[in-house]
Amino acid sequence: MDLKTVLVTGSNGYLGYAVSQRLSQRYNVVGFDRRAPSHPPPTAECLYVDLTSEPSLRRGLETVRELHGSVLASVLHFAAYYDFSGAPSPLYEKVTVRGTARLLRLLREMGFRVEQFIFSSTMLVHAPTTPGSPITEDSPLQPTWAYPQSKVRTEQVIRQERGEIPTVILRIAGVYDDLGHSAPLPRQVQRIFERDPTAYVFAGDPTHGQAMVHREDVVDLYVRLIERRSDLPRELVLGVAEPETLGYAELQALLGRLIHGEEEWKTIVLPKPLGKVGAWVMGTLRLWRIPFVKPWMIERADDHYELDITRARTAVGWEPRRRLRDSLPKIVAALKADPWAWYRENELPIPAWLAAVAPHVPAGEVPGPRLEELRDLIAGMTAQARAEHGRSL
Repeated sequence: MDLKTVLVTGSNGYLGYAVSQRLSQRYNVVGFDRRAPSHPPPTAECLYVDLTSEPSLRRGLETVRELHGSVLASVLHFAAYYDFSGAPSPLYEKVTVRGTARLLRLLREMGFRVEQFIFSSTMLVHAPTTPGSPITEDSPLQPTWAYPQSKVRTEQVIRQERGEIPTVILRIAGVYDDLGHSAPLPRQVQRIFERDPTAYVFAGDPTHGQAMVHREDVVDLYVRLIERRSDLPRELVLGVAEPETLGYAELQALLGRLIHGEEEWKTIVLPKPLGKVGAWVMGTLRLWRIPFVKPWMIERADDHYELDITRARTAVGWEPRRRLRDSLPKIVAALKADPWAWYRENELPIPAWLAAVAPHVPAGEVPGPRLEELRDLIAGMTAQARAEHGRSL
């Protein structure tokens, strides 16, 4: 049986890789990326392609045509520039906006018949809302920083450059999995786990929060969209999220209970100006680590995102099967089972006390229940060493 071909840009990224892996079971998957995959799917082909270079992109598309022909069941476009510093960058325009325009133009000019083009956008293109007033696909667009602004411009480019290619734009919430892997979420877990002073304060409305969605549910949606591509409108925009958005205070309380067994995790609400000054001071002095929270994040701490996913339900019958509330115990269990691996997996710096604990944990032991005891042990040893050093001096 001849398999249909699916082209995936950004195929080695967090979401692109997971989608490629699932699709490789039933399609010819060709991935474009500037990074080599660490564990490529067994039936997927991965090509080095730079979307900012027309010769590179043209060579990649020529290779696809030579190997699989000029008919593409779907093009899944994940490749984009992202920088969590919040600062503007020319790479947003160069990679995300112009790279997308170049891809669509060459697909048309080189005679490909593309049955579907799916673009990975973000819910952050919308103006924030308030709890109980979910965002729909028709809600106002009001991106507040460089990353979502680039996504809005790219959505406009797609409408201008798509020609006769049917398109789907997915405005996706924060994507996580059972290890965390979503920039803000693992850091919130980290702060509470380490009892970081910043874990007790918040410079915003603690009832507000950010919509989330499990990566496996997003992968399920992509599979459905490809399978039903011939039945979809030629232009479709979908919001992608779980129907429940946890407020910051509720999320803090859940994590405090799961990590430390505390019935109530105290979160102190700071005035926004004080929060921005604190973030600036920590970023400037770096008192105990390079801080994740930046002043620009404080400015948007009140932003609330919850999505109405009625259109996704009706268009393709998609409903997320997982909930962040139910996934948090798995994330915390993974942290406690092997905190060193969890930190590495989420690209977080391992604190000195946790590094010092490692020699005291027997091989194969799950250290979670003893971490508090071991941390106190290390703290006592450190205090004793300092006292002895002081007496020697």
